[in-house]
Amino acid sequence: MSTGHEFRLPDLGEGLTSADLVEWTVGVGDTVELNQVLAQVETAKALVELPSPYVGVVRELLVEPGSTVPVGTPIIRIEEPADSPSPSDSQSPSVLVGYGPAAERPSRRRNRVTPHSQTAASTERRPATPSARRAAREAGIDLSEITGSGFDGAVTAADVADALRVKAASNEAPRPAGSGMQKQPVSSGMRKQMASAMVASTRAPQASVFLTADVTPSMELLGRLRPSDAFTGLSLTPLTLAAKALVTAISSHPMVNAHWDEARGDAVIDDHVNLGIAVASERGLSVPNIKSAETLSLVQLARAVTELTVAARAGVTDVHHLTGGTVTITNVGVFGVDGGIPLLNPGEAVILCLGTVSERPWVIERKIEARSVATLTLTFDHRILDGEQAARFLSFVAQMLADPDLLLSHL
Repeated sequence: MSTGHEFRLPDLGEGLTSADLVEWTVGVGDTVELNQVLAQVETAKALVELPSPYVGVVRELLVEPGSTVPVGTPIIRIEEPADSPSPSDSQSPSVLVGYGPAAERPSRRRNRVTPHSQTAASTERRPATPSARRAAREAGIDLSEITGSGFDGAVTAADVADALRVKAASNEAPRPAGSGMQKQPVSSGMRKQMASAMVASTRAPQASVFLTADVTPSMELLGRLRPSDAFTGLSLTPLTLAAKALVTAISSHPMVNAHWDEARGDAVIDDHVNLGIAVASERGLSVPNIKSAETLSLVQLARAVTELTVAARAGVTDVHHLTGGTVTITNVGVFGVDGGIPLLNPGEAVILCLGTVSERPWVIERKIEARSVATLTLTFDHRILDGEQAARFLSFVAQMLADPDLLLSHL
């Protein structure tokens, strides 16, 4: 005797009501183990793997790849042997990545499959990438009419774009002047979330202060620390030191680690520093955060930055690290940019922007020398901090980068 269960899309994070199904990693008839990855979904914040809460056989896939699925919607039916253990609720937190007993993972890349309820002809339809399916659906193009150039003949987004160009060229109607503009939909959930967050950010009265500092001693410190065994395999960069300086400076400037309470009309200081790191990827900008960063040594902070950045760029950040940030640091210097004016991450009081570190002429005791120099920009919520508080805080951060002995006392 066996039992059938419908697995519903769980709540994947604070404030998220839906997710896009990117691909199935199992097919109808497959036997799945507890916590084996069933599918990948993209939320407004990250690419997330969905582990199975059941042991059993896949009987039906209820959602098409590329579909936007509301939380609570049944997405897969698994027939479970009567004697196998199962959670009492399919929406238990154990269905989220990082919870429940670990299980050996199968390959994340398998042939894409379609819902079992479709006809045999449709289940053998043209293979295509999720981005291609989305683009074709938005453009109203039949994928079966497109020749794929991807792996095993899969249709790619580029193939859909080519088909659109051919379709446009075959249109005999004259094109009016100025019709060369093209609509570029913001299709990625993360990019949509970024757009919404930036609109929300502008509701706070923001101001910025700048400071260009001689960070030569910090660069020399990095040169001494990188060869040490403690930092082997870790990303030890100017960002790491700037992040450490930011977190350290908060201990004497607690209002920096506050948020504005609309209901009370007042600022609330947070107990811990959850340091957000702005990370750019192909899917868009995300800001995962390091919990209780004030408790970490420089080695621990470097490890946390490395792990969080790698996960964010791969799109597999744990949802836990995508909420609850209190301050943020962003590094435009990696793009060779001298500086910028960042917008606040909603709900935070400050964001620190680090510009590129470059060799510039600098006056030292009335003599010009070549020094490593960087521009720091602090954007702040003017309801929480005034200009003097922001300037003093930024000056303290720059002072620690100019004199890393102040940082070494906190390692």
